[in-house]
Amino acid sequence: MSADVVAQIVAQAEARRPGLGGMRLICVDGPAGSGKTTLAGQLGALLPAQVVHMDDLYEGWTGVRAGVERLHEWVLGPLAAGAPGRYRRYDWELGRYAERHAVPVADSLVVEGCGSACQGVDVYEPLIVWVEADDDLRLRRGVERDGEGAREHWLEFMAAEQEMYARERTRERAHVRLDAWGRPA
Repeated sequence: MSADVVAQIVAQAEARRPGLGGMRLICVDGPAGSGKTTLAGQLGALLPAQVVHMDDLYEGWTGVRAGVERLHEWVLGPLAAGAPGRYRRYDWELGRYAERHAVPVADSLVVEGCGSACQGVDVYEPLIVWVEADDDLRLRRGVERDGEGAREHWLEFMAAEQEMYARERTRERAHVRLDAWGRPA
């Protein structure tokens, strides 16, 4: 993402009222493979803020809904109450939970990944950033990252996320909408 786009999002985030137990919440959501992780890393460095990755909360390819529940139970709920959050990273290769991560109370928190901006976060008054890309590009990126053996998982995940985004109206609720190259979408 361009430095100008990232700076504009940082300015919007800093202008928001802290709605998560005195913290500002920035949710970077959108379909898998669209560029959310890159943008979230840039935002985390500039704010500065910890970045929580939804991929660490899913229990593999079919765990998006449970990952959203874990985000609220393990991270957002405690932070809203003024206490640190914490979670265990799910290791996709081993198929089990691995090390613990602390999420301290701070000025801002960036959460990135599919489902990070489900309607349940609205109570925390987040800045919602939507990043999208066409399906062919997303699938190509996913297979390049995860290998050809993951193609079917990617196709199933893409179908499931379409249903989730229609139900949650995430794109409609977003404050910022970008394409995979950081242009307004």
